[in-house]
Amino acid sequence: MRELLKSCGPSHVAVNGKEAAEAMRLALEAVEPYDLICLDIMLPETDGQQALKEIRALEEARGIISPDGAKIVMTTALGDMKSVFAAYSGLCDAYLTKPIQKAKLLEELSKLALIA
Repeated sequence: MRELLKSCGPSHVAVNGKEAAEAMRLALEAVEPYDLICLDIMLPETDGQQALKEIRALEEARGIISPDGAKIVMTTALGDMKSVFAAYSGLCDAYLTKPIQKAKLLEELSKLALIA
């Protein structure tokens, strides 16, 4: 993902869902929230679905509703309807199945108004 996004700007990589949620907490405290978060569902320690819920709860605690918060794209090998439904129920903005193709990722980022 980092390689696919390098032309879009700087990025940060978290090794698990717990670290992703903590990075978001720190970014919000610094008033430098992320524009985009790509979360894999299958992460160690805290999975992507739980991290998604925690990130949205952090935003909500600061009065940020999901349309105004970070754009969260779930990136996973899981394409089953249960996983997709759970991600959208957790307020993700997009869902891409692996292998992620750069053109599809950029198309989603354009739909989310993150790139022109």
